[in-house]
Amino acid sequence: MSGDLGTTNLMLGILAAVSVLEAIVMAAMGIAGVLAFRRVMTVAVAIETHMAPTIARLHAILDDVKGVTSRVREETERVDQAIHSTIDRLEDTADHVRSNARATASRVVGFIRGLRVVLESVMATRHT
Repeated sequence: MSGDLGTTNLMLGILAAVSVLEAIVMAAMGIAGVLAFRRVMTVAVAIETHMAPTIARLHAILDDVKGVTSRVREETERVDQAIHSTIDRLEDTADHVRSNARATASRVVGFIRGLRVVLESVMATRHT
């Protein structure tokens, strides 16, 4: 029976040694993880520190672009209103010119018709 207990004790010793090795590896992995996290955070803080002025400038540029865009939009609307106002005035002027031209033309046409009637009556009296 002692041979059987020796084998069992050997196996238990091996299992205990493996468990201790596993605990050491897990602790080492935890320490390595903490160290890696600290390095990553140090790099992230350094990047953030170096990028802060650039980000601030970028925000300033974006604010300027926003202001310029709003001014361009306002000016575009103003120019559009001016163009529509000018087109309306041109249409009104064209209507007035047309009506004045028609009035003048109808007077001229009336005068010419009257002259024609006079000439026809003069010519008709000469032939008779």
